[in-house]
Amino acid sequence: MGKKGRPFYHIVIADGRAPRDGRFIEKLGTYNPLTRPADIQIDFDRALYWLQCGAQPSETVKAILSYKGVLYKHHLVKGVAKGALSMDQVESKFTEWLESKEARIRSKKNEFDLGLKTEQKKKLEQESKVNQARNEALAKKYAKEAAAEAAAAEEEALTEEAPQGETAAEEPAAEASEA
Repeated sequence: MGKKGRPFYHIVIADGRAPRDGRFIEKLGTYNPLTRPADIQIDFDRALYWLQCGAQPSETVKAILSYKGVLYKHHLVKGVAKGALSMDQVESKFTEWLESKEARIRSKKNEFDLGLKTEQKKKLEQESKVNQARNEALAKKYAKEAAAEAAAAEEEALTEEAPQGETAAEEPAAEASEA
C-alpha cells in the first residue's frame, strides 16, 4: 500500500500459499512508518488469537507484535496453560509491562520533541544572525550611497554657485560697455 516513497502497510493473516499481495484471511491492523513514533494500529485480541492458533508472523510483523506486547502476552498465556501462572498474575504482569513501555515511549517522544525545539531555535538564531549581517551590509551600502549623493549634491551646489557669480560679474561689465 502507500505510494512511491510513502510506505504504508496492512498487517494481515494470509495462507502461506497465497501470493504476497493476494488474498488474505483477516486484516489485523496497519503500520505507518513515516510518523514519529511509527503509527501502529492493531487488533490486539485477534492477533493473540491467531498466535495461539499457530500463525507464524514474518520478521517485521513479529517485531511489531513484540513492540505492542502481543508476543509477551502470548508467552504469559502459555505459562497459564502449563500451570505456572494464574490469569490474575498474567494480567498484573502484562499491565505492569505495558505501563513501563508507555512511559518509555512518552519519554522518548518528549526527548524527540525537545530535540526538534532546540533544533528550530538554533536555525532561528542562525537565520537572525544572517539577517542581521545582511541588514548591516545594506545599511553600509545605503550610507555610502547617501554620502556619495550628498557629495554629488554639494559639488553640484558649488558648481551652480560659481557660474552664477561669474555671470553676475559679466552682466555689469556688459552693461558698462553698452553705455
